This record gives sequence, structure tokens and C-alpha cells, in this order.
Amino acid sequence: MMAPSRRIVVLGKTGAGKSSLANTVFGETVFKIDDGPNSGTSKCQAETKLVNGRCITWVDTPGFFDTEKSEETLKPEIVKCITECAPGPHAFLIVLQMQKFTEQEKDIINKLQQYFSEDTLKYATVLFTHGDQLPEEMTIRQWVDQNAGLSDLVKKCGGRCHVIDNRHWKNNPQDEYRSNKYQVKELLRTIDKMIAENNGHYYTNEMLQECERQIQQEGVKIKDSFPEMSQEAIRAQAKSTVLKRWVLAIVGVTTVALLGIFLGGKKMKEGLTTALVLVMGTEAGRAVS
Repeated sequence: MMAPSRRIVVLGKTGAGKSSLANTVFGETVFKIDDGPNSGTSKCQAETKLVNGRCITWVDTPGFFDTEKSEETLKPEIVKCITECAPGPHAFLIVLQMQKFTEQEKDIINKLQQYFSEDTLKYATVLFTHGDQLPEEMTIRQWVDQNAGLSDLVKKCGGRCHVIDNRHWKNNPQDEYRSNKYQVKELLRTIDKMIAENNGHYYTNEMLQECERQIQQEGVKIKDSFPEMSQEAIRAQAKSTVLKRWVLAIVGVTTVALLGIFLGGKKMKEGLTTALVLVMGTEAGRAVS
């Protein structure tokens, strides 16, 4: 029996611990960690591994909501994220740090709620890093309930939230709750349950479907030219071709519109119409306007 596939897109600001989280989930160093002063994922990266009987494709994103990053830096990475998770992710993982919430953190939460529609949040789970800061005898849900903004976000995500600590919860903890092994197991269970509640479906929209259509179309051409090439290599090359094409096509689309396309928020319709015209032609754009 084939292992069930799970495409997981990880979102959060730079430095939130997304890459370390991926290594914790995979149980090995898959994503490089930079501890320098300018650390943090700067490119969209994707890896596929077998974890606890599931084939997980983990899409690690740069800080899409970081205000200091330029449009020209972010737009190609958003497009790469779309091509890596096409025809759509089974789960969005919103990664936040456990800490006293400053205006910057409040701004991130406000942006998340702006970009995500309530329908999209049916596919989302909130995960906190730096779990060593969780007070003794307190669960992450109890901690979240102390902050109105966080509590509201988690409620919109169906009450789904978890905590992990990439540094201190690795070795034989006395408290099972404060164990990465336990938390990873529970996180994957939560994602399984969420997929079941969504009738086995993944999140998708017209742009993700069109991206998948073009990837498959390119795959057929590559297969015809190189029949000995493996399916994995064919898909990787097809995704690369589509990515290059779309990066050239989205010159006139703003980052806000692209995130709206991907996350289904308030700006989705405007961005989707514009971008579909660019990558598919005028008729496709008319179809959703």
C-alpha cells in the first residue's frame, strides 16, 4: 500500500524557526540552518520524505509577510511555492514564535487574517516554536487563550495549534507533552484529521489547477523526448520550466495580489484575474471576472 501523501506549506516570518522545524519533523538535517545575524530562509525550498508512514512534501517559504523584503525578491518565491505545491497543499502550517507579542507580531497576525479567507483557514494549523518558554503545567492552547488576537486566529483554524522546541525538547524529557517526538506525532495526527474533515480534499483554486495542468503538459513533452527519464526527474524539470515561464509573466502583478491568489484572501479575485490573463490568456481571465 502506498503511503498517503501530504503537501504542507509552511508560512511565517523570517527567523521564526521554520527550517529547524522541518529538520525536527523529518528527524534529520534536511534544511540548512544559518545562525548568523541575517539568518532565515531566503528562498522557497521543498523536500519530500517519508515520516511516520506518510509521504510528506514540505514546502519551506521565505518570510512572505516581512515588510523589509522587496517585491522583486518575493514574487518569484511565491510563484515557486505555487509550483512546488501544485495542484494544492493539504495543509498550511502557520509558524509563530512563543514570545511576548510586540506590534510586529500583531501586524503579522493581522496580515495572516487579511490574506487568508475563512475557507482557506479550514486547511491551516498554527504551530509555535521556542516551546521552552511555555510556562510549566500549561498547554499551548491555554497560553493562546490569554491573547485575544492569537485565540481568534486559532479558532479560525478550527482550534488547531501545537508547540515544539527545536533545541531543548529532543532528549528523553520527563514530561511527554514537552517532547518533540510527541508533538510531531500529534501534529501529523491533526493534519490527518483535518484532511478527513475536508473530505480528503486539498486546498486548491484556479491558479493552482492551471499550474498543475501546465506541469503535466510539460511532463508529457519531456517524456516523449526522454523516455528513459524517471517520473521524479520529469516532474522536477517540468516544474522548473513552468516556474521560469510564470516568473516572466507576473511582472505586472503585485506581491499582495499574488498572495491573494495563493491564500484565497480579500485580494484574491483581483489578483487571480490579472495573473490568469498573463499566464493563460485573456479568455481565462474573463472566466473568473
